[in-house]
Amino acid sequence: MRGLADRPEEVPAVFAERFNSGDAAALAQVYEDGAVLVPQPGSPATGPDLRAANGRLQELGVPISVRPRHVYRSGDVALLIVDWVIDGTDGKGRAVHVEGTATDIARRGTDGRWRYVIDNPFGTRAQQLPAEGTVEPAF
Repeated sequence: MRGLADRPEEVPAVFAERFNSGDAAALAQVYEDGAVLVPQPGSPATGPDLRAANGRLQELGVPISVRPRHVYRSGDVALLIVDWVIDGTDGKGRAVHVEGTATDIARRGTDGRWRYVIDNPFGTRAQQLPAEGTVEPAF
């Protein structure tokens, strides 16, 4: 498994690799202490709640794909706009499809590695109802 990101544009790929590994502890390292995840618009999560939200998606065993659209950096802070999708079949044979365009903030730590400070997977979009015949899990 790759180390943490040396550049802000690498953070989404590191996140995806660690998410897809199923290793919750490795995924948690992609976040700063005190980071915020917004699993649903208006419902930020930190600490154990952040890890639990990511864990619920990891437990499905369906991989995430990411495609950074924009990275804007100012010193040790970066804004990342990232298209992502979780698409496949879960362990119970159900179709899973959830996607979004994230608006994320990453910061370079004192160790030189970049981590998420704010992970807002749905950006400004309101969460939509799942398509018929698919499962869109809650974070």
